[in-house]
Amino acid sequence: MNDYYVTTSIPYVNGDPHIGHALEYIMADVLARYSRQEGKNVLFLTGSDEHGLKVAEKAAEQKKTPQQFADENSQKFRDMAAALNVSNDRFIRTTDKAHIASAQKIWKAMKDDIYKASYIGWYDVRQEEFVPENRADPARMDANHPQAYRRLEEENYFFALGKYNSAIKQAIESGEFKVIPESRRNEVLSVLNEGLEDISISRPKEKLEWGIPVPGDKTQVMYVWFEALMNYITALEYPDSDDFKRFWPANVQVIGKDILRFHAAIWPGMLLSLDIPLPKTLYVHGFVNMNGEKMSKSLGNVVDPAEIIKAYGVDAFRYYFLRHIPSYEDGDFTWDRFEAAYNNELANELGNAVQRTAAMILKYQNGNIGDLPAGSHDRAPYDQAMKLCKFDRALDHVWDQVRGVNQYIDEEKPWQIAKQDDDEHLQDVLASIVNDLLEIATLLAPFLPETSDRITDTFKDGVVRPLSTTLFPKLEA
Repeated sequence: MNDYYVTTSIPYVNGDPHIGHALEYIMADVLARYSRQEGKNVLFLTGSDEHGLKVAEKAAEQKKTPQQFADENSQKFRDMAAALNVSNDRFIRTTDKAHIASAQKIWKAMKDDIYKASYIGWYDVRQEEFVPENRADPARMDANHPQAYRRLEEENYFFALGKYNSAIKQAIESGEFKVIPESRRNEVLSVLNEGLEDISISRPKEKLEWGIPVPGDKTQVMYVWFEALMNYITALEYPDSDDFKRFWPANVQVIGKDILRFHAAIWPGMLLSLDIPLPKTLYVHGFVNMNGEKMSKSLGNVVDPAEIIKAYGVDAFRYYFLRHIPSYEDGDFTWDRFEAAYNNELANELGNAVQRTAAMILKYQNGNIGDLPAGSHDRAPYDQAMKLCKFDRALDHVWDQVRGVNQYIDEEKPWQIAKQDDDEHLQDVLASIVNDLLEIATLLAPFLPETSDRITDTFKDGVVRPLSTTLFPKLEA
């Protein structure tokens, strides 16, 4: 019961990391850090998805081998995780030899639900997805469309996904497999009510060499999504390792809404075929838009996460995207909104409270804080929000306390108490403020780890250690 396993989806390496990837990384990181605070033994996994037609074609465009291309782009995701101060324990690559060997074991274990048949239909190279006729966009059936589907007629292996439709639906409806938010739960139940069809899970090697070979058939490679989904258990060395026995089923899997069907329908079907439990919770986040429009290269409105971090710092990045992007819906980024949140909330409210308090204790009490009062604020709303992956609500609760500290300072006016030579009352007031700030630091630790550490270091052990710089230096426009 003390083990906790959280995963992100594994980004596809055909392009550079973007804001959506960064959002998912920090959301999962909050869950991992919060669970470590609770004393749990945490395993936090992310990684990169590296096979498939799109990677092979992009590599060819750049006159590189698929492996060279995958190596370079996978490293970009590692670098972004480091820049975001993400505390993942493992980073899996689907080109890892261990993943390949384990994926082939999984294929063999599912052999009773795998059969060979002809696939005639559409293939979306952009999404690396087989597209049934009833879900196909008519516009993209036109060969002149810039993102046109490809028409495939080939003999592939199929997975008997339809066989598990009722079991998946029952698991979601019963709460055994929880999908949050409810809007995404309803979306996948709608898909299940229509009925799942068996799916193609391989490609002929003559058409695509860049993939994991199908065991016992050198003419076929595994469909990229099928083997990529396996990473959540291949990273645990399924089926016999202690890690697999300890950490599976995952406590929370964090994904974007665009890959809901893969994770809420296909992945559970695969697990049921293997006769292993489904994840406990699938948390599905939305997209980040720019000025109300979807970010895209064609619109020229793509923002590099590294650009924001360089300008404002990693904790400011984490704060904005965890508080001002709704946890259950799409959200919006603009430079003006970001700067307003930075200056008004981080600099004026949090940074100012810490700076003023430290300065008053240094001035009036030679840096000695004294005994802190017993008791703390009710953190039940915060903990409840965290359990439901409502990161924005959890930070709202923290900010209620930040504003409460500033209000208390303004009402008590410690500088006036100092003039009255009421040392005992002054010490009580300042100690109460420090107690609140240390509690805020604890609540902020999963969200803004560097800031939390700086606040704690300023006031720990009963003596103020002044900050070398303010927490969030106010920026001019």
